Amino acid sequence: LRKHLRQRRHGRARSQPLRRLQQLNRPLRRRRRAHHVLASGDDVNILVLDTGSTGGNTQSKKDIGLYAMTYGTAYVASVALYASYTQVLRAFMEADKFKGPSVILAYSPIAGADALETTALAMLKQTKVAVDNGSWPLYRWNPELRFEKEGRGAFALDSERIKAELTEFLARENHLSMLVRARPELAPGLTASLEHEVSAALTNKAASSFNTLVAGLSSKPLLVLFGSDGGNAEGVAHRIAKKGKLKGMNARCLAMDDFAVDDLEAEPSVVVVVSTAGQGEFPSNSREFWKTLSAEPVNLKDTRFAVFGLGDSHYWPRPEEAVFFCKPAREVDEKLSLLGADRLVKTGLGDDQGADGFETAFGEWEPELWRALGVAGQAADTEAEATKQLNDDDIKIGSNFLRGTILQGLADTSTGALAVKDTKLTKFHGIYQQDDRDLREERRKAGLEKAYSFMIRVRVPGGVSTPEQYLAMDALADSNANGTLKLTTRQAYQLHGVLKRDLKPTIQGINKTLMDTLAACGDVNRNVMSNPNPFQSEVHMEVDAFARALSDHLSPRTSAYHEIWMDKKLVSGHAVQDVEPLYGPTYLPRKFKVAIAIPPNNDVDVLAHCLGYIAIVEQGRLVGYNVTVGGGMGMTHNNKKTYPVIASPMGFCTPDQAIAVGEKVMLVQRDHGNRTNRKHARLKYTIEDHGMEWFQAEVEKRCGFKLQPARKYQFTSNADRYGWTKGVGSTWHYGLYVENGRVKDTPDLPMKTALREIAKVHQGDFRLTANQHIIIGNVSEAQKPAIKEMLQRYGIENGRVSGLRRNSMACVALPTCGLALAESERYLPTLVGKLEDVLESVGLRDEDIVIRMTGCPNGCARPYNAEIALVGRAPGIYNLYIGAAFNGERLSKLYKESLNEEQILQALTPLIKAFATEKHDGEHFGDFVIRAGYIKAVRNEHLEPGTPRNSFHE
Repeated sequence: LRKHLRQRRHGRARSQPLRRLQQLNRPLRRRRRAHHVLASGDDVNILVLDTGSTGGNTQSKKDIGLYAMTYGTAYVASVALYASYTQVLRAFMEADKFKGPSVILAYSPIAGADALETTALAMLKQTKVAVDNGSWPLYRWNPELRFEKEGRGAFALDSERIKAELTEFLARENHLSMLVRARPELAPGLTASLEHEVSAALTNKAASSFNTLVAGLSSKPLLVLFGSDGGNAEGVAHRIAKKGKLKGMNARCLAMDDFAVDDLEAEPSVVVVVSTAGQGEFPSNSREFWKTLSAEPVNLKDTRFAVFGLGDSHYWPRPEEAVFFCKPAREVDEKLSLLGADRLVKTGLGDDQGADGFETAFGEWEPELWRALGVAGQAADTEAEATKQLNDDDIKIGSNFLRGTILQGLADTSTGALAVKDTKLTKFHGIYQQDDRDLREERRKAGLEKAYSFMIRVRVPGGVSTPEQYLAMDALADSNANGTLKLTTRQAYQLHGVLKRDLKPTIQGINKTLMDTLAACGDVNRNVMSNPNPFQSEVHMEVDAFARALSDHLSPRTSAYHEIWMDKKLVSGHAVQDVEPLYGPTYLPRKFKVAIAIPPNNDVDVLAHCLGYIAIVEQGRLVGYNVTVGGGMGMTHNNKKTYPVIASPMGFCTPDQAIAVGEKVMLVQRDHGNRTNRKHARLKYTIEDHGMEWFQAEVEKRCGFKLQPARKYQFTSNADRYGWTKGVGSTWHYGLYVENGRVKDTPDLPMKTALREIAKVHQGDFRLTANQHIIIGNVSEAQKPAIKEMLQRYGIENGRVSGLRRNSMACVALPTCGLALAESERYLPTLVGKLEDVLESVGLRDEDIVIRMTGCPNGCARPYNAEIALVGRAPGIYNLYIGAAFNGERLSKLYKESLNEEQILQALTPLIKAFATEKHDGEHFGDFVIRAGYIKAVRNEHLEPGTPRNSFHE
């Protein structure tokens, strides 16, 4: 650096972007070196890397930023690549443009002793924690902006979480400061008003606390602790605490890690509810408690305790593995007893294999607990009613057609979340409340609420949108979400990371583009899917029009959506009342999914849906649709009462009958679907309960006509078609691969920028596929060269992608999905890369094999329709399914359970090698593993009439 400065003084230094990278890695000399650069005033750029964890000493490096800003003549930025790639690029470009010295502090944590040991996922998680808890703030300081009239300001705070916490304070401070400067006589009054508000709040809080204290002094104390990852153990714990209060006890309910082990000595009655994670491990919010309890000699001679554990005996079928079943519960029970505590009842062991899951054992254990506590007979009359949980129909009926208290929740700035009941209603509005699970533990330790945000799903019937609509979604992703755009498995757009305060402006922005989010989720008909690939473009236009008409016909009619999100008020005096002509006040028992396919392509997996239409084309003309019913993906691990199933054929209808048939199928499900057990509420179970013959008769009775026999057709593939495809009217379509549907920029692939620039000039449309990809549609002959040049310029053409990767698909899973048991979208590309090495070694790099992964068994990425499927069971653990048909007409079957990555590769490598040497011409992987005897085929009524619909577990 000194040599460079000498060259600068003698005019010998070359001018180039980011001319010198200097890592300042000696703390004692760091400021001195920075001082030389800053004092010189030369155009020198310094990058300071911090590779330590958040627990390390990051303060000295951050001080350089503060130190540099005091000079007032240097550009300063603090960045973190895995927090915001856009912010990193912006900082580097601004630093390069700045005429003078610049300092960029960059956080790049290394988890292990060697950088090679640190995975991108580990760095991402560590970075998110550091940025979220404030130990590494993101900011930019550009002194050139201090005197600009535009008012942009020299300092830009880019840490969204810190920004959110400061916004309310700064807004209030600025408002009061401006008011006092304008009218000084108001200052005493404002101060007095604030003092009065604080005093009143403290008085109310004191009164409430006093009343609680008095009530507690006369009650038996009961401490309920839980350790829970998936939520079941926490739910049981809260039920125990609630019932304890009804029985007159002073009950408290806490996560195990939120309670100090030393304080157990003062607790006369303790109940512990703990689930089992991984290989008999404690859940994440109970590990510190267990570690301390195991190490400290606590005297519990005056404490009574009870333990209830949750586990799955199916995980541990061998006798030597039985010790892992409910292992945390057994260990807590043994330890508390060793510390002198008296056992109230024998440890309860809730098993997922029970007739009603863990509830079977809990139903036997709970009465014994209340008898041991001496409160078995208290509050007997009111107990059942008071502890009765509101079911989803109760919430829908009481919501006034999906209003609930959503508006009040949006106005509540004390929390980033909405009320639990309202989160069930917002799903009907296309909104899911989520939190960043990577940050849960860190925020819990810091005493902060979860890092809440929201996912917004946008309906796109048939998957077709205009370039203007795409650009609007792209802009909203940057301004109001996490900077990425998700293309879903149901041909919809999704925004992730939207904060509560941004929900309304985001939805208003979506509606301005003539799209909406109503019914994108919830117990209603969801986004209607149809085939976007232009194999038969003459028919495609008709099918697209039908998809839009059917979507509109089955949409909810409540005005709550526009009232809440578009600020359209109801007529005063309730002169106009909402009505749902199709749904009624309880809507459907569960979600209802519709897809339309045009043979020979089945890229929408039409047989995986509640209602399917298969276009029958004769002599180039659409003559009608084969109708299928009762398909579905969702299931629960080890619960054979739940299962995925291929839809059954019901008959043929003409185009003018198609909407009526769809409506009546949905209404039969509305009236006869199970409303007491949501795990048994989908249409596939309604048909199982009543029979296909009854169901078809009921639909035909309501239609007023009979369906014709189904007609012949043939599916060849459920994959997308990539590259350029010739359409009608001299138009072209380009099928573009988007890995797992995540549109984002990376250092190697600027996908988001490329699609944005294409949308600015494209004159056709964008078609979202059901495999999470996008088609740049209706490109004219004149515009094709320009689009082709842009694809090449940004390097996003499909030639780089192997056959396995272009047929891969994953759900979002961690860190935002609350149901995820394992990684999916963030992990599948890595696993595919390792399988690609195997395929390349046997000459099958370009072989089309469908592989899909989900973080849980609910099946959002339709894994059971994949030739290779991996379904999450626990962090890093998956069930492996194989044998589905390449055209989507046969499901995969369970091959091996509970595998980690090494075991997955060990299981699949021999199959791939055998496939390479033994496969027949044109034979697909799913067909081969059945023919070769590795797995039995899952039979279905679609291929074998008379086969039981629920043959998945045979």
